[in-house]
Formats: sequence, C-alpha cells, structure tokens
Amino acid sequence: MGTRWRNRIVAFCMSLVFVSALSGSFYFIYNLDRFNQESYFKTEEFQQELAQYANYLITSELGTLSEESVKEKIHVSMEEIEEHRYKYGSLDAQLDNIRYQYEERLQLAEDGEISEQPEEIVAERDEKLDDIQKNFSSDEHVEKKIRSEKEKIVEEYFARDSNFDLYPSRFYDDFQYFFEQGEKTFTNTAVHNSSMDQVFNESNMLYVTKYKISGEDYFHSTNWPYEDWLYQTIADVRGDFEGTIGVPKELASDSELMTARNSYEKNRMWFWRLGIASLIVLLIWFVAMIKVVSIPKERGRWQTLYDKIPVDLSVVVAGISALLLLFSLTWVHDCINQLTYSSTMYLTEFVISIFISTILSLLTYVQLRYLFASMRRISDFRELWKSSLFFIIFKFCKKAYDRIYEVIKEAFLNTTTGIQVFILLALVFGLGFGFFMIFIDIAFFLLYFLFAIFIGVPTFILLVKSVGYFNKISIKTEEMASGKLGEPIEVKGNSILSKMAANLNVLNQGVKVSLNEQAKSERLKTELITNVSHDLRTPLTSIITYTELLKKNDLTAEDRSAYLEIIDRKSQRLKGLIEDLFEVSKMASGNIELVKERVDLNQLLQQALAEYDDSLKESNLQFRVANTDKPLYAMVDGQKLWRVFDNLIGNIVKYSLEHSRVYIQVQQIENKAKITFKNVSKYELNDQSEELYERFKRGDTSRHTDGSGLGLAIAKSIIDLHEGSLDIETDGDLFKVNIGLRVVE
Repeated sequence: MGTRWRNRIVAFCMSLVFVSALSGSFYFIYNLDRFNQESYFKTEEFQQELAQYANYLITSELGTLSEESVKEKIHVSMEEIEEHRYKYGSLDAQLDNIRYQYEERLQLAEDGEISEQPEEIVAERDEKLDDIQKNFSSDEHVEKKIRSEKEKIVEEYFARDSNFDLYPSRFYDDFQYFFEQGEKTFTNTAVHNSSMDQVFNESNMLYVTKYKISGEDYFHSTNWPYEDWLYQTIADVRGDFEGTIGVPKELASDSELMTARNSYEKNRMWFWRLGIASLIVLLIWFVAMIKVVSIPKERGRWQTLYDKIPVDLSVVVAGISALLLLFSLTWVHDCINQLTYSSTMYLTEFVISIFISTILSLLTYVQLRYLFASMRRISDFRELWKSSLFFIIFKFCKKAYDRIYEVIKEAFLNTTTGIQVFILLALVFGLGFGFFMIFIDIAFFLLYFLFAIFIGVPTFILLVKSVGYFNKISIKTEEMASGKLGEPIEVKGNSILSKMAANLNVLNQGVKVSLNEQAKSERLKTELITNVSHDLRTPLTSIITYTELLKKNDLTAEDRSAYLEIIDRKSQRLKGLIEDLFEVSKMASGNIELVKERVDLNQLLQQALAEYDDSLKESNLQFRVANTDKPLYAMVDGQKLWRVFDNLIGNIVKYSLEHSRVYIQVQQIENKAKITFKNVSKYELNDQSEELYERFKRGDTSRHTDGSGLGLAIAKSIIDLHEGSLDIETDGDLFKVNIGLRVVE
C-alpha cells in the first residue's frame, strides 16, 4: 500500500514538473519577440502608443478643420453625373414612370375623392418631368444637384462628428513634438523654432524619431454611414505634417512612460530566467522519462479493462485529454502574463490552473501509456480495425443503408406504383403541414381550403376506393387458397391493383384449366391402364387357351395345326404390342439416336406408299397424292421418318371409311415442308383429336381391330425428335394430320 501511494505521489510530482516546465517554455517562446528588443522604445507596445498619440495630434492639435473648407474641396466627376442621370433608367422610362405614379392621384382628384386639386397635381408632375428632362440636357443642372447633396452630407458629418475627441495616448504628458506644414509650425515646447535641433537630439532625449502624419492616414470612418469621398476630402483639407516626436530624459521616475519602461526591463530579466530554466527542466524531464518509464509487458487489471475499449474511442478520448491539457496550458500562460502586471491579483488563478493542468497531464499520460501497450500487443491491423468503434458504427450504418436501399428498391420494383405512393404520401404530409401553417398565419387558410377541396378530397376518395379494391383482391386470394375458385374479379382502370386483379383472374382460369387437365389426365391414365390391360390380355388369353387345348391327347393333327397357327399369330401380336410400347417409351424419354441425312421427302413418301401397294389395291379407297414439282429435301433420319409415314398410311387403310377418298399432299411454305394426310374415319371421333396422341388410344373404341394404339404416339415422338411438328385436326369424321419439317437446299 505504501509503495502504491508513493508511486502516485511521484507520478503527480512528475506531472507537476512537466506542466510547470512546459508552461514556462510556452511563455518564453510566445513572448520572445516582445522581450527580445534593444529597449522598451522598440517594442510594439510603445509604437502603438506613439501611433495613437500621432492620430490624436492630427485631430486635436495640428490645424483646424472647418465645414466651409471641406465644402470648398467638394468635386463632382463626370462619372457621378452619368450615374445620377441614369440611376432610374433611360429618359423615356423615367418620364413614363412619373406619369404612371401621378395617374391614379390625378384620377382621384378629378373624381373628388381626395382634397387635392387636379391643377396642383398636374403642376407637381410637370415640375418633376421638367427636372428629369433637364437632367438629360444639362450637365450643370445635374452637377448642382449632386453638389447640394454632398454639402448636406458634410453638414450632417460636422453636426455629428466635429466634436469627436480621439482618446490620446496614456503617455500624452510625456511626449514632446514639433511639426511643420508649410510656413506653419506646431509644438508643445517653449523653445524657438531655430533651436529645435538642439532640443530633439540624443543628448536631451531618451527617444527621438522623425514622424510624418498624412491626412490620408486618419479615417475614423469605421462603422460610420459616410462615403469614402467625404473622408478623402477631409484628408485633402487636413494635409500632411512632418516633424519630430521625442521622450525627454528629465521625465519624472513616476511618470506613466518611465513606469512602463522600468516594468518592461524588470519583466524582461524575469522572462529570460524563467524561459531558460523551463527549457532546461523540460529537457531533463524528457531524459528522465525515457530512462525511467517503460511500458510493462504484463497486463494489469486496469490494462485488461482498457483493452476492452475500442481502439479508436481510446484515441479520441486521449486526443480530447491532450486538447484539454493544451487549453489548460494556455490558461496557465495567460495567468503568467497577468502576473507580469500584478504580483498577487492572479496568483490564486495561476495555482488553480497549474493544478488542473497537472491532473490533465497525468490523465493524458496514463491513457497514452495504456493505448501504446494495447497497440503493441495487436500485430494484425485488420484485427485492430474490426475491433474499432468506427468499424462497428460503419458496419451498422452500412447494414441500415442496405436495408433502406432494399426497401426503396422494392418500393420501386414497379416504378409507376412507387411514384404514385410517394406522391400520395407527399399530399398527405402536405395537408398535415398546411393545417399547422394556418395557426402560424391565417392568410394560409384560403390556400389550404382550396388545396383540401380540389386535391385532398379527391385523394381521399381515391385512397378509400383503392383500399376497398385491395380488400376484394385479398378476399379473392384467400378463397383461391382454400380451393374456392368462383367468378373472376372485375378489372377497373389501369392501376397496379387492376393489373393484380387481371393476373389473379388469369391465375384463377389457369387453376381451372389445370384442374380440368388433371381430371383429364386421371381419366386418360385410367383408360391407358384399361387399354393396355385389354390389348395385352386378349392375345395372352388366346395363347393360354389354345395351349391348354394342345395338352389334350384326343386332338387331330388338323386341329393341332390350327391351334398352333393361332398361338403363333397371337404371340406375334403380343410381341408387336410389347415392341411398340418399348419403342414409344424410348422415344418419349429421348433415349434414341437419330442418323440424319439429306432425304427427298417426295421419294420417301412414294416408297412408303409402295410398301402398301397390295393393300391399297385390295382396299376400296381412292388415294389422291399431290407432290411438289421438284425434290423437297430435309435433314432427317430416313428410317424413322419412313416409320411415321408407314404408321399414318397403315392407320388410313385400317380406319378409313369404305369407298372414300384419301388425300396426301406435300408442299413447301417458305422454309418449311408441310405434309398433309386427310381421310374420313369409319369410327366416330367425338371431336377429341388431342387424345389420339395418347398411348393405346384408338379410333376403334371397341378395340376390335388389330391396331396397338401406339402409332400416332410413335409418329409424334419421331417428329418431335426432328424438331418438327405433328398436329391432328378433326372435323366431324374428317381426320387430318399435318407434319411440318425444316427443308434444306
């Protein structure tokens, strides 16, 4: 405990020495110019007193200044005449202005509403018009008016300022002077003019100097309402004075000047002793601090607590402490200056300032010591930066800025809506602000009333309608979310709410279509399972049945041969169904490779028709085939495309109405080849052409024919792989297939 207190006392004493030495050094440096002079008469203080004394002489002792002498010096320049002439515009503009000014008064006088007579007003107006015309026709007339104005200003100046007494120097009784102006001489000594050189010399004077006082050097016009020409005229009247000012040696020791001189000499001696001693002590203090004080390597309790403070906050606090220390040292310096004039009056203030500066210096030293210790332990600057208060504030501000930016950005995702909302908010705030303006000035009431009626009320109605419309949309959204589609919302106007309502209607319709498609998909899925089961079970049942019959021993060779033929035919049928199903599945998944080459579509179609030549001859159908005049080429897989033609021609042979015509047309439309197959179906199509693409979907709903129901599905998959199109159209029993492929040269 004793060691701790001893250390604190030593630290306080070191701080006290530091403050005292630094204050003394500051005082020495600051007053070096003042006390580094040969004598008191070279100081700035004495020279200011001398200049003040000279100013007093020219106003009070050297010559006289009269109102008449200043008026005689008044001069009117041509620039002033022109400025006065065109001050209110051109001649015509000034004449028109005067006529306009008197027009209303003249009318009132003629109507008897005022006591003035029209003749008097006309005479007054004509007098002013005549004066303006003279301004533009005669320079002498204008000069006379300007001179008269300046003379009034001179009279005002002398009425206000002629008795103004400049405060003389406090050394007024200690100075002696001699000045000349022409043949006139001015002095405060009793010696004749010819003996002035004997009086004003170094043997009789402590200080003597040649001095010239110019009338232009004295202008007490600061903050006075007069123009520069007046002061220049006064300076010209005063003129210049040349002479000598001196301080006699036989001055009394208790005179003001001698007292100031003796005080300066005494203070200068004290100044040099204090300054040199302070600099030496300050140097010794720095050396002692470097050798004695060191930053501890181990962290104490206070150091641990200090390390938790952000480093930039520590720097700011240390800087504030240093700044306060600087201010306190300035206070000490001012107290030392005051002590040079009064030995006891400012002693208490000086002691208090020294004590406060000592405490501040000790506080600043402790903070700097802890700060340097903290920074020395931090090797990574990024770690120092991330732990700073500025970084925390910057991070918070950046996050707030990003959030505000995102909010504003989201508000203006739809620019029109964002602008409308902000305009609406501006109107609302404007109405509120205008309401309070009424209490400031009732003149705003009418303006606010009009603003509220023509802008506020329509805005309120629009806002209420928009809220109601928004509520309808919100309720409709909740109904859709619960599965109640209902009727569409009425679309009003072209606002963002209208667009939302329209989009909600589109979504509503889309949900309805989706539900219908889903129901259709479920139905088709059920039909697919039923059709697949039926088409696969029929041949399989036949195979099983006839296989059981073959197991009987009492069969004849003829029956056995017939049964085997049926089993073979049904097996081939079952094999074809399974192969077609496998093939269409591969095509639908895209797991098939095309070998494309340049193929003539006309020739490929003819080959497909040739394969069915026997079937076509046996059928009672009439084929009408129309080809292009020249070859029509496309980059296709010939084998796969032939399969498409084969399936379509096979369906035509199977499902066309007997004794009907079949139309096949190949044509080129721009860069596309269009191949059309048209026939009349023997089965009723029920206007469901889109369902014919489905697997195992057949025109023969009774499924008595040998088709697999996969032909059109395979054909469409092949065309899709070629990036073409295959569309089916039905019109009653008319069945039409359109194939589109890109042609090449």
